[in-house]
Amino acid sequence: MPFRFERLEIPDLILIESTVLPDGRGFFMETYKRSEFVDAGISATFLQDNYSHSTGGVLRGLHYQKHPRAQAKLVTVLHGEIFDVAVDIRRGSPTFQRWVAVTLSAGNRRMLYVPVGFAHGFCTLSDQADVVYRVTAEYAPDADRGILWNDPDLQVTWPIPHPVLSPKDARLPLFRDADSNFVYEPHPS
Repeated sequence: MPFRFERLEIPDLILIESTVLPDGRGFFMETYKRSEFVDAGISATFLQDNYSHSTGGVLRGLHYQKHPRAQAKLVTVLHGEIFDVAVDIRRGSPTFQRWVAVTLSAGNRRMLYVPVGFAHGFCTLSDQADVVYRVTAEYAPDADRGILWNDPDLQVTWPIPHPVLSPKDARLPLFRDADSNFVYEPHPS
């Protein structure tokens, strides 16, 4: 199996490591294989790939799309290093309003699966970072929503105190005022 799947403190978030095959030319690795992802509990069908380039100190997020255009994401870093955050915004969830963060980098080659019902964001820890993420729904401006990065109720411990934000991200609402329609649905036992 070329992948190792690790459920995090919020079990719906999955950290993924791929087997890397190095040789004198560099390396090869698989970044996605549907059969293995399904076997690990990730049955999402990805419909769009996104690429972002950020300079040092940039923070993007916390973003999500509402139902019926909600997105699950598979996040990986091609160059640089990021502090990647997912916040559970599913009402009724046992981990509602909790967040998990992981460091993703070109060096560790890890990926993070963020399911529907989570707000997602990251900040750049290196001078530059190139991030690619697959999503399960196409971008829909009418469903695009977010939560302010430093919301006091969420208390995300970002590693940079004064990030560079887009005007849009700087104006995002607090969690208590955010427009979200996610409800927790327990997995069958």
